[in-house]
Amino acid sequence: MPAMVPFYLAWWLLTEYMPMDCALARPTNCNYDTLENESFFTVALMVTGPLTLIQVIVIDVALPLWHRRRLAAWLGAAALIPVPFVVCLALASLV
Repeated sequence: MPAMVPFYLAWWLLTEYMPMDCALARPTNCNYDTLENESFFTVALMVTGPLTLIQVIVIDVALPLWHRRRLAAWLGAAALIPVPFVVCLALASLV
């Protein structure tokens, strides 16, 4: 579940912020509220993204190697990390 935070932040930056064209002389698709929120979302992604990546590396790579267990089962379980985000995003798009 904590992995939902950086996934949501990245999704927001790609779907809300990136499509805007505010740098042109006459912006046609510029949402100034989105521009104000961009710095918060970027900083939050820069903080939560590496933390989540470190958790994945420690839990799914370092611990199995340290306990001499099979790495394949743990890495297969790592694919379940984005599943809660994708399910919530799919449910939100239905509403």
